[in-house]
Amino acid sequence: MTLLEQTYSMTNELPDNERYGFTSQMRRAALSIPSNIAEGYGRDYKNDFARFLSTSRGSLMELETQLIAIVRLKLLTREQVLPTWQTSQQVGRMLTALIRSIRATPKHDHSDQQPETSN
Repeated sequence: MTLLEQTYSMTNELPDNERYGFTSQMRRAALSIPSNIAEGYGRDYKNDFARFLSTSRGSLMELETQLIAIVRLKLLTREQVLPTWQTSQQVGRMLTALIRSIRATPKHDHSDQQPETSN
């Protein structure tokens, strides 16, 4: 959620004429990241969770591309964008590690369970 908060704060610094351009797009991408994590966590299967985490990572890449673009277009300075960029890099590392962890976890094996008997 820190990345979302930083994105909202940083986009407040963009020119007013970017309200429906970069501001809107960056905020949607930033909100999509934790939203997809939450939705995936609420699913019943780990593969679904991993897929939603991957979607979150895609939104993160979209946001990072937009951060680069606003600096290159001189809408904000590198210094203005840097805190958000650094947080995005941390979030990316965490998402990658979590995706790897989930995919490496073996599926639950029910073969060791004994059938219940009725008395």
